[in-house]
Amino acid sequence: MNKKNITTALLVAVIVGTILNIINSYEVIVNGTFTGKNMLRIMLTYITPFCVSLYSSTKASKQKA
Repeated sequence: MNKKNITTALLVAVIVGTILNIINSYEVIVNGTFTGKNMLRIMLTYITPFCVSLYSSTKASKQKA
């Protein structure tokens, strides 16, 4: 795992997570009706693409080597 993989995973998480949160939690975000459950969902929506991207890039880097 290197710095480039982490940076790329963060970028993917921000872009994909934001799009997914807009799709899935639009009403909560617009109305400002945040609950603990909603906040957990929103955080997981960013964490999931980060983990997938980091795993994929790390695996690809190892296969290349």
